[in-house]
Amino acid sequence: MDLNQSLFNWIHQFAHGNFLLDDLGVFLAQYLPYLLVLGFLTLAVRNKDWRLRVLIFTEGALAVILSRGIITELIHFFYHHLRPFAALNFTPMISESGYSFPSGHAAWFFAIAMTVFYYNRKMGIWYFAFAVINGVARIFVGVHWPFDIVSGAVVGIACGIAVHKLLEPNLKKLQTQPSKP
Repeated sequence: MDLNQSLFNWIHQFAHGNFLLDDLGVFLAQYLPYLLVLGFLTLAVRNKDWRLRVLIFTEGALAVILSRGIITELIHFFYHHLRPFAALNFTPMISESGYSFPSGHAAWFFAIAMTVFYYNRKMGIWYFAFAVINGVARIFVGVHWPFDIVSGAVVGIACGIAVHKLLEPNLKKLQTQPSKP
């Protein structure tokens, strides 16, 4: 048995043992992402400078599109890795389809966490923590292997950094120009 499956077995062993833990796992795997998106949108629109609002939203959207919409989909197209419930023949706690490597959820939320971190370090650290929690919860409910989450995190962080570097000249230009109402 490899490290990926050993870690999966260790985390997933706690599933179906306590209905409160199971409900928490399902919430964190399936519904926490909605709260993270809402928090990101709040960060984007709460700035007084409308140009910075647009830049933050654009940076987050581009990072997500690149990480989740392009890179993970390209990898899924060329590399077919079964989800744990399909490989080990059990019923997961939430419904999921498609290939597992890399995790699209991890790519999405680590890309958002990286974007948030650039504009609000404290909130960004929380976003990284919640992205990790979402990833562990998705292992717990049986829809991802640990390496799926780690690889999705790497894709998301790399895309967040790349998009920020691409848009950084616009941020510097905003910081030197006075805001117009």
